Amino acid sequence: MLDVRRLRLLRDLARLGTIAAVAEAHAYTPSAVSQQLAALQREAGVPLLEKTGRGVALTPAAVALVGHTETVLAALEAAAASLAAARTGLSGAVRIGAFPTAVHTLLPAALVALARDHPALDLMVTELDPAAAPEALRERRLDVALLHDYDLAPVDPDPTLDSTPLLDETVYLAVPASADTAPVADPVAGFRDAEWIMSAPGTLCHTVAVRACQAAGFSPRARHHVDDFTAVLTLVAAGQGVALVPELGAARLPGGVSLLPLTARRRTRIAYRRGAGDHPAVAACAAALRTASEGHARLSQRAAATRPPSTIRSWPLT
Repeated sequence: MLDVRRLRLLRDLARLGTIAAVAEAHAYTPSAVSQQLAALQREAGVPLLEKTGRGVALTPAAVALVGHTETVLAALEAAAASLAAARTGLSGAVRIGAFPTAVHTLLPAALVALARDHPALDLMVTELDPAAAPEALRERRLDVALLHDYDLAPVDPDPTLDSTPLLDETVYLAVPASADTAPVADPVAGFRDAEWIMSAPGTLCHTVAVRACQAAGFSPRARHHVDDFTAVLTLVAAGQGVALVPELGAARLPGGVSLLPLTARRRTRIAYRRGAGDHPAVAACAAALRTASEGHARLSQRAAATRPPSTIRSWPLT
């Protein structure tokens, strides 16, 4: 019988590429990982690894086994979900991962609803970059996570995860209210000479800003690197530059900022391990997040109706 824990190590070796990386991901020593993979090879009865210089590569049999491993792990998640559904009431720890703007806007209402409807659940939230969430889900440090991508920078689906759509947001160009904003098809093009407030290089938000500017025919001149959208908007209001901000990031709009809607969209999904979608706790979290998202949308619409007309300027977009 093949050991599931060892299969996970082989799966992670296929994903990460080196035994050292697998060891770091699991807080093992490289020697311990090598020993476990050697034991798996004995269980399998066929070679799984071959030397390639100073590293190792998976044999065709190992590649095939990794494919089966994903199916096995998903089946185990589904089995755990079935057992949880047979119990009376929801209880136990549920670890939720979310990016900062979701923590500020969607998570509070969802947590209140979950605590009210399922008081025996032990809810724990971790704020993290969506790029780090898939690994945290695979390593079982999270049970549910919010992932996002942009149409300007799509992210390939992770084969180890399942997900369901939650939110599709407008992306705005945030500019000082005093800025000259003559109607144009692409508002970004009108700020090619502006200084930009951008997220840290290497982040998805930074990539999106660069691509939006490149699509408009220029490279942005970054003056500040700031990841928190509330701080970004404060700097825009102070005349320190312009920035791209998704709809959730503009929930706390300070005075002195105008938002120019773009055609770009940010898409958020609720993600969990393959096979875990029917787990009652996961399903309850997903339902609470959807309800919170719908409630936030209604509040945003009411807030937008009371803002000064110059706050959000709409152009014919092509």
